[in-house]
Order: sequence, then structure tokens, then C-alpha cells
Amino acid sequence: MQDGKGRMIGYWICTGIICLSQGASGVMDFLGAAPVVDGIEALGYPPYILYILGFWKIAAVPALLVPGWRLVKEWAYAGLFFDFTGALASHTLHGDGINLLAPPIVLVAILAGSYLLRPASRRLAASAWTR
Repeated sequence: MQDGKGRMIGYWICTGIICLSQGASGVMDFLGAAPVVDGIEALGYPPYILYILGFWKIAAVPALLVPGWRLVKEWAYAGLFFDFTGALASHTLHGDGINLLAPPIVLVAILAGSYLLRPASRRLAASAWTR
């Protein structure tokens, strides 16, 4: 298999997993599913935060999938990274076990795979600040 083809397959696998998981998670957040509300309240957050998180998770899905929108993609990647690492920090500081720590760790790794494997057509052009 050619390196470019393998890279593209890896990109789409990682991106697909992120989009499926965050689309489903965003819907569950936005609908206020009981297990999600219970979990967020156990961490000490108000339930209304789920509407905000749910909206942005759902919005990240087309941002990552639609061609173009390079700057919006960067924001979507950043937002999901903040969400996953925030969940990891919240569960760690709450004293939760590995069963609640593992999902955000795995999602950060998959998100990093999507970000690092994305084709040039889905990246921002280098600016004077990054040269």
C-alpha cells in the first residue's frame, strides 16, 4: 500500500470515529439524557452546560467533514481537544477511576491521529508566524 493511501485511510478512520462519537455524544448532551446529566452533576457542573457542549460537539462534525473550511476545522480540533482534556482533568480531580479516565485519553489520541494525518487540503497554509 502506498504511504499516501495509508495515511488517507488512517485519517478517515480517526476522523470517522471522532465524528461518530461526538455526534452521538452531542445529541445525548443536547437532549439531556439521564446518564449524562447524572455524570455532569456528579462532577459538580450545572446541567445546562450540556446544551453548550452538545451544540459545539454537533457543530464540530460538519466542520471536520466538509471540504474547505480550514480555519473552522482548526477551531473544531481545538474545541474537541479542550473538551476531552477538560473531561480528563475533571474526572482526575474528582478521583474517578480508569473506567472514566480512559475514554477521554483514547479520544485525545484518536483526535491527534485525525489532526496529524489530515491531508494538505484540510490544513491552514503556513503563515509568517509559523515559519
